[in-house]
Amino acid sequence: MTDTCCSEFAALSRRGFLTGTAALVGTSTLFGSTLLTVSASAATPARSTMVVLSLRGAADGLSLVVPHADPLYYQARPRIAIPAGTLLAKDSTFGLHPNLAPLVPLWNAGKLAAVQATGLPAPNRSHFAAMEEVEDADPGSSARVGWLNRLIGIDGDASPLQAFSVGGGVAPTSLTGPEPFLSAGSVDDMEIAGDDKWDPEGRRLRSLHTLWDHAPSVLTGAMASTFRANSDFQPVRDTPANPGNGADYGSSDLGEALQTAARVIKGDVGVEVITLDHGDWDMHTDLGTLAWGRMDRLTTELANALAGFFTDLGALGDRVTVVVLSEFGRRVQENANYGLDHGYGNVMFLLGAGVKGGQYYGTWPGLTNDLDSDLLVTTDYRSVLAEVVSTRFGVSTASVFPQFQPSMLGLMRTT
Repeated sequence: MTDTCCSEFAALSRRGFLTGTAALVGTSTLFGSTLLTVSASAATPARSTMVVLSLRGAADGLSLVVPHADPLYYQARPRIAIPAGTLLAKDSTFGLHPNLAPLVPLWNAGKLAAVQATGLPAPNRSHFAAMEEVEDADPGSSARVGWLNRLIGIDGDASPLQAFSVGGGVAPTSLTGPEPFLSAGSVDDMEIAGDDKWDPEGRRLRSLHTLWDHAPSVLTGAMASTFRANSDFQPVRDTPANPGNGADYGSSDLGEALQTAARVIKGDVGVEVITLDHGDWDMHTDLGTLAWGRMDRLTTELANALAGFFTDLGALGDRVTVVVLSEFGRRVQENANYGLDHGYGNVMFLLGAGVKGGQYYGTWPGLTNDLDSDLLVTTDYRSVLAEVVSTRFGVSTASVFPQFQPSMLGLMRTT
């Protein structure tokens, strides 16, 4: 039976989808519309930067990376299947959606890879429950700590400049936890409320210093670190907002967000983790064909934004790794509304530094043609993340993914 578009995902605007005001998040205090961190700051260059892009709403991985050699794919999707003759970067089993053409140069350069049939260890078809599970990445634990928060806390001296969530809504669960991080809709939003062009003499900031510098309060040290963090972020503000190298991100919200991410990276203040959201991939209806539909629009946005990002970064892209994932996939068989209902297995993309690209990874389980059929998961998504974390940051994956033993797929270069 075909289910209708989810009310829980329709309310996903609580995440803000790349809009909103600035925040330094952690243990915090509020002034005006700006949330201020209480943790120490240290603007040191990043060793490596990982960008985690979440396709919110459960993207259809079978449209993004098409299993053209599996005849059941075409039987299950007589109207919405992507024709084999239009696919890009084809091997004997898979090919890329034709709208991903702007990414083919990265594929040919060995800087883009796809891992098919990835996902959670057990099906979870609730958007928010699955997002929480993916981003917590510690099944059975009652601790409210996301995997990225565990990552930035490994060294024991996490700076609020170490992680940046692009978007003004609720930060992703992956960053939730005791370690501080930044969150803003844009670089220019990242400021102490009132310390702006309307106060050219800096009276607002001086008054805050007068109030907090010598106050007999537990927040005194917190505010001191807030002032340092605000100052340390200045190189990012000073970085030109216009993209470099003739980069064109397209006109989407994702393009704007990735342009912000590139500016943060170019500012070189020590940001090692950046998170972004892109939606709405919840295509119960009107997923469409190559001629029309929501998949046509969103794949175009995705490809243009990612290609623009790496063009903009230029040589800096050699230290940036992008991970693209979604909370779960879609069913194998199309429904009556030119769409697909909630499924299980999905595809993940890796782009940039350290990636052994130009190929497809994962164990293909084969498809079944039934309305209730899923793509089975053969690779736990944490194995993909663990390989990126271990090779790009040189940390113990056991600290980031507790009680999980990853299976290395050889996705990443170790040197």
